[in-house]
Amino acid sequence: MAEWAPKRFWKEAAVAELPEGFTVRLDGRPVRTPAKAPLVVPTRALAQAIAAEWDAQAERVNPEVMPYTRAANAAIDKVTPRFDDVARMLADYADADLLCYRAESPEALVARQAAGWDPLLDWAAEALEARLIPVTGVMHAPQPGDSLRALGNRVFTLTPFELTALHDLVTISGSLVIGFAAIHGHREAADLWAVSRIDEIWQEEFWGTDEEAMARTKNRCNAFHHAAKFHAMLQRRA
Repeated sequence: MAEWAPKRFWKEAAVAELPEGFTVRLDGRPVRTPAKAPLVVPTRALAQAIAAEWDAQAERVNPEVMPYTRAANAAIDKVTPRFDDVARMLADYADADLLCYRAESPEALVARQAAGWDPLLDWAAEALEARLIPVTGVMHAPQPGDSLRALGNRVFTLTPFELTALHDLVTISGSLVIGFAAIHGHREAADLWAVSRIDEIWQEEFWGTDEEAMARTKNRCNAFHHAAKFHAMLQRRA
C-alpha cells in the first residue's frame, strides 16, 4: 500500500496523450507503477478506465477495487521485463488444456463436457489452425506438435498488455483455447466462464457449496470478466 500513496491527495484524475500512448495525471502529476515506471497504456479507452478508478477512490486508495490499474501495472512492471517467460508458461497450457480432459462417467457429465467443449476445440482447429485431441481421464496425453507450435506462435505475437489479459483468462479458466476465444471475441465472456466451470458446476449440483467457496468463485469470475474487458479496451483506438 505504501507504494500506492494510501491517502488521496488529488482532486482530479485526467487522461493525457503522449507520443508513446496515454497516461493518467492526478492534478497534473503523472501516475507511476509500483516499480516507479511511468504508467503509459496503449489506448485512450484503457486510460479513461484507469482514471475513473482513481477518481472513485475515497480517503484512502484501495488497489483491490482498481482492476484496470492493477492489470496495467502488471503489464509494465511484470510482463514486459519477463515477456518470454510469461508467454512460454501460457503456451504450455495447450499441452494440458482443460477442454481436452474428459470424464469417463457418468454419461450426463460426459455429454455436458462434449456439448460445452467440443465446439471450442473445433473453433480452435479452424480459427487458430490448432487441433487439440480430447482424452478420457486425467493422465497427461501429449498433443500434436503442429498444434502446440501454432498456439505457441500466436501467444508470442501478442503485446505485453495483451499477454497480461490472456494470462488471467488462461490461468483462471485452465484453458488456452478459452483464453484465445475470449480475446478473439469468439464468445461472450459470461459464456466462456460458464463453459470453464462445467466440472465445478457438476460437483456443486451434487455436493452443494459454502460461503467461502462461493466467495472464491465470485472473485475468480470478476477477475475473468475484468481480463476480458481489459483486452477489449486495448482494441479501442479512438
